[in-house]
Amino acid sequence: MSRLAETFRRIKAEGRPGLVTYTTAGDPDLARSAAILEALDRAGADVLEVGVPFSDPLADGPVIQRAAERALAAGSSLRAALALIGQVRPKISAPVVLFSYANPLLRMGLDVFAAESARAGVDGVLALDLPIEEAGGFRDTLAARGVDTIFLLSPTTTEARIRKAAELGSGFLYGISRLGVTGARDRVASGAADLVRRIRAHTSLPIALGFGISRPEHVAEVGVYADAAVVGSALVSVIAEAGTAPDLVDRVEQYVRWLRGAAEGRTQHAHA
Repeated sequence: MSRLAETFRRIKAEGRPGLVTYTTAGDPDLARSAAILEALDRAGADVLEVGVPFSDPLADGPVIQRAAERALAAGSSLRAALALIGQVRPKISAPVVLFSYANPLLRMGLDVFAAESARAGVDGVLALDLPIEEAGGFRDTLAARGVDTIFLLSPTTTEARIRKAAELGSGFLYGISRLGVTGARDRVASGAADLVRRIRAHTSLPIALGFGISRPEHVAEVGVYADAAVVGSALVSVIAEAGTAPDLVDRVEQYVRWLRGAAEGRTQHAHA
């Protein structure tokens, strides 16, 4: 059983919503990015999404765009992201999903990318702008190395494309609860439950729901109908606000413990 499948099996057995966190590899710099991933795992994040910084992040709002700029300025890249994951992999138990636009992966070459991902300990890959109609070869190349391919589905995704994603995908499917770019919101989008219902009609794969989630009550709400909530921009904002402060890693850890509902000062760990 893959690390992702095992994680979602455990979440279901524990009867709670899973928490998927997104950070950009190399934000604010590579050394602290590694410490942040370890802190997220310690704080009880179930899956760590690690974004590859890209110069033209079309689907990302200003918070994640700025994170990509900071990471690129700090010398991050696809190769640096893979090295970062390889460095922290022995120290963390959560599965890691590499989140990237297709361009850097294709430039590296899919065979090389699949081999390097497997070597680094990447559990799944989400290529944000890879058309599902062209994803078969990509999926097969990763699957041969034991790496899951994760697909992004939105409220406007057709039934036919949901079926295709269910057929090709593994690990979990990622539903985005609203159209437009990423960014924290005050409430979960009203169409989120309907999107999850549509996806569930075609698959038994776990479903993680993201875009706009920033508070414990959002995580709880999403957990009523989806298997996990994804927190990205709100977490990246914590990193941006802390900047170079010495308590950056502590602030990240406290924020994720708060999202998980762990009482302050309690050493609750998802993997204990």
